[in-house]
Amino acid sequence: MEIVINYALHLVTAGLLLYVFFLVYCWATPFDEIGLIRQGNGAAALSLGGALIGFSLTVASGIVHTDSLVQFFAWAVGAALVQLAAYLLVTRLLHMSKDQIEGGNIAFGGLLAAISIAVGAINAACLS
Repeated sequence: MEIVINYALHLVTAGLLLYVFFLVYCWATPFDEIGLIRQGNGAAALSLGGALIGFSLTVASGIVHTDSLVQFFAWAVGAALVQLAAYLLVTRLLHMSKDQIEGGNIAFGGLLAAISIAVGAINAACLS
C-alpha cells in the first residue's frame, strides 16, 4: 500500500508542478501561447511544447533520483527556474522571438523547442 501512496503522491505532485510551470512560462513570455495555438500557430505550439518536455525531463529524473518528496519538489522548482532562465537568455540574445513566434515562424519555434529540450536533458542528467 505504501508503494501505491508514494506513486500517487509523486504523480500528483509532478502534475501540479507541470501545471504551475505551464502557467508561469505562459506568463513569462511576451505573447499569448494559448491564443496563438488556438489560431493554429505552430511556432507557439513548438516553443511551448519544447519547454514542457524540457521541464518534464528534469521532473522525471527528480522522481528517479531523489529519496523524498520534498527533495523531488526542490529539484523540480530548480528545474523550472533553469528552464525559464534559458528561455529569457535565448530570447534576449536572438532579439526577435516575439515577432517570430507571433508570425508563425515554425523554424524559430522549433529552435526554441530544441533549446528547451536540450536544457532539460542536461538539467535532468545533472541529477543522476
